[in-house]
Amino acid sequence: MATSQQVPLTRAQRVRQVGNLMNLSSALGLTAARLGRARLRPGPQGLLLAEGYRLNFPSRAGAFTVGNVILTSTDFESLTAREPHVMDHESAHAWQYFWCGGLPFLPLYALAAGWSWLRTGDLASANFFERNAGLVRGGYREAPITNIGFKRLRGRLQTLIEKPSRLAERSF
Repeated sequence: MATSQQVPLTRAQRVRQVGNLMNLSSALGLTAARLGRARLRPGPQGLLLAEGYRLNFPSRAGAFTVGNVILTSTDFESLTAREPHVMDHESAHAWQYFWCGGLPFLPLYALAAGWSWLRTGDLASANFFERNAGLVRGGYREAPITNIGFKRLRGRLQTLIEKPSRLAERSF
């Protein structure tokens, strides 16, 4: 955790920090922190910690990362007490922003989350980015591959084809 004695950054961490500033992902993270009225402080590995984030997006995340900014609605001491490896997980997401060139990470992540939902019924279990960051380190459970999302879509499409008037009655 961040202490009064900050550990010097490695060359790789400095490259990630500068890269995520240049690709604007950290600027977006700072904007999200400001909009969510979070308190900022320096964190480990050149990351910024934004505590007390007040917006409901994303809704179920204990923490989420945008560039080199990690945001949480709570404080990081409480979060790491519940999920001891969450900082490693979020640090991996900061690297993903770097390797994806910053903002392109967001639509790529959305596609991976959609694929995961189709395959498992949740947004993380088959999501390339969450798996790469370590599902367990991020506090996720691994759901089995059941293609439940595909099955749900097929059922809704079948209803639409058989009874088009029911479309208005069903929610996607």
